[in-house]
Amino acid sequence: MRIAFIGASHWHLPLYLEPALAIPGVAVVGVSDPDARVTTALAAQLGCAGDPDYRELCRRVKPDFVFALGRHVDMPDEARFLIAEGIPFALEKPCGMTAADAAALAKAAAGSFAAVPLVMRDGDYVPFLVDEAARGGAQYATFRFMAGFASRYTAAGCDWMLDPALAGGGAAINLGIHFFDLALQLLGPDVTVGQATMSNAAWGHPIEDYAAVTFRNGSRVMLMETGYVFPGPTSTFDMHFVVRTPNRYIVAPDQQTVDVYELDGRVERRSMGTTNVPCYPRFVRDVLARARDGRPPVASLADMVPIMNLVEAAYAAAGWHGGRAPS
Repeated sequence: MRIAFIGASHWHLPLYLEPALAIPGVAVVGVSDPDARVTTALAAQLGCAGDPDYRELCRRVKPDFVFALGRHVDMPDEARFLIAEGIPFALEKPCGMTAADAAALAKAAAGSFAAVPLVMRDGDYVPFLVDEAARGGAQYATFRFMAGFASRYTAAGCDWMLDPALAGGGAAINLGIHFFDLALQLLGPDVTVGQATMSNAAWGHPIEDYAAVTFRNGSRVMLMETGYVFPGPTSTFDMHFVVRTPNRYIVAPDQQTVDVYELDGRVERRSMGTTNVPCYPRFVRDVLARARDGRPPVASLADMVPIMNLVEAAYAAAGWHGGRAPS
């Protein structure tokens, strides 16, 4: 299977590239990034074609599949091109800047293979929670997920992540996207944003470095906290997840552990990955197999429409219109 990467300066590139290189029969045939230096260096490293113009690259190498990364503002154009060319692809989250972007792309992608890496769906933890919630509904949930400092984007050559005009926002839309998805899965499609507050007190960038959002469906409630405030390395988080169902109280105190409490107090400790990073290898293997076999992806552009509706509602509730700090 011949694959290509576009928008390749994105800091998530290794999470896709390294697993792809380990799959027998998969060959990287092209890379593209608007920064010609990135394109040249990657093409030399991988021994493949490179072109700063992803359109020219794809038309020249004709890949079987594309991982589309890059700036959030550029993602809709990338997707529209790949749909028009009939190339199966996975588009990095959040797939654009607005709910309107997501809706337009979902409509355009009808009949296309257009995956979205909501990678926690590919792990063990989220399917476990969804199954538990299906047995009686999630009553309360709390997800606290604090990542490293915002300066990591500058260090990775992705300063655009600190500009709401290019990224659409900060910790809420970026780190929080998995938890907006979980709000829909645990509380149901009628979930709404209750309250939201955001701040840039830590770093003073125009994007938020902290966000707290509540979700409601009737009397059922979920709280999400995300931020760029934890003094730890990339892929290490300050986290604590809790889900309460009528039958169990489920706690994830770290990135590898889930404690399942029965209502009588008995507890079973399970070893289970609970965060997004370990899920990428499974996502890469699965999405390529599905594209090859003609099966639909686990998550598609259609799944991003209700997610982005909630994202926009959260920013509006916090007064951060367009992901920008209030003036």
